[in-house]
Amino acid sequence: MKKLIYADNAATTRLNKAAFEAMIPWLLEEYGNASQPYAFARKPKNALAEARTTIAECINALPEEIFFTSGGTESDNWAIKGSAFADDEKRATITSSFEHDAVLHSCKAIERLGFPVAYLMPTADGVITAPALNGMISNTTRLVSVMYANNEIGTIQPIKELCDVAHVHGALFHTDAVQAIGHVEVDVQKIGVDMLSASAHKFNGPKGIGFLYIRKGTKILRYADGGAQESVHRAGTENIASIVGMAIALKENFSRLKNNMLYIKSLEVRLLEGLRNAHIPFVCNGGNNTLPGLISLSFSGADGEAILHRMDLMGISISTGSACDSANAEISHVLKAIQLGETLAKGTIRISLGSNNTEEDVDSIVGALAKILRQTR
Repeated sequence: MKKLIYADNAATTRLNKAAFEAMIPWLLEEYGNASQPYAFARKPKNALAEARTTIAECINALPEEIFFTSGGTESDNWAIKGSAFADDEKRATITSSFEHDAVLHSCKAIERLGFPVAYLMPTADGVITAPALNGMISNTTRLVSVMYANNEIGTIQPIKELCDVAHVHGALFHTDAVQAIGHVEVDVQKIGVDMLSASAHKFNGPKGIGFLYIRKGTKILRYADGGAQESVHRAGTENIASIVGMAIALKENFSRLKNNMLYIKSLEVRLLEGLRNAHIPFVCNGGNNTLPGLISLSFSGADGEAILHRMDLMGISISTGSACDSANAEISHVLKAIQLGETLAKGTIRISLGSNNTEEDVDSIVGALAKILRQTR
């Protein structure tokens, strides 16, 4: 059986072993409902509080500012819709044209209800600039939402600068940090955001769990009505096992963040040098400030979908873009937003390396790409 080389860590990551082991007791033994008043519920309740504190410490927030959700999609929906619906004046929302669909579709939903939304265009390197936001924002803007790092091309945005512009005009600022949390340092006090979305499966936690950071005092409507869970902001029995797993995974990643970043960046450099040494012409999208290991490559005249499937036959998993849009064979809205030419856009793939990848994996990826592209040409 051929070895699987997994190079699509931007889609999801392997569950951290310590996180998995920490989850087991809350599934099999300590399965009590944390909302109940009796003794059997005490340990789950304490675990919930401890996890909230752990996550808050990782991003320099207060525990009471962390609200557990089912993942990044719910967190984005809550931030966009909860902010809009809390505003009787129906003030405007500003976002970017190459956000994740969880943000874009949420914005379309509030637009249908009469809330104005404006869309910022990125530069060719995939950057949303502070001057561009300053030229669009006004005192009638309620919320600005710009992702921390793009999930297809990896560009890290100048969030603090953008946040400062928003606050000068009295607007709130939300960032979808799903792709960034656990991979680069994220400090909510340094960048000044009012809301931040995260999803556990992007940083070696379980799927189906995430959180929304909401700065204390931020006006936002509750996400779900029902019980009093999550300080009456989101009803529903808490998923203790997954919440514990998420906290452990995030803590593990943050404890070795710098080493992971350096290691993954070295793999990225090796891959790009390997392609150059193999005399394979390519364009690397996203500019110079990108997430370590998230590499968007365009090969002129090639077919990204065909490359993906041929790599898959060789036991190598990559993607052509967001896993949330894999059913759509059209050119990605992200590549359209950075105005990448059609010939290059059609030949674009995304390779996202993680700490589990090795130099041997990278060499195999380079060899497979070289073989495929030479045969194509």
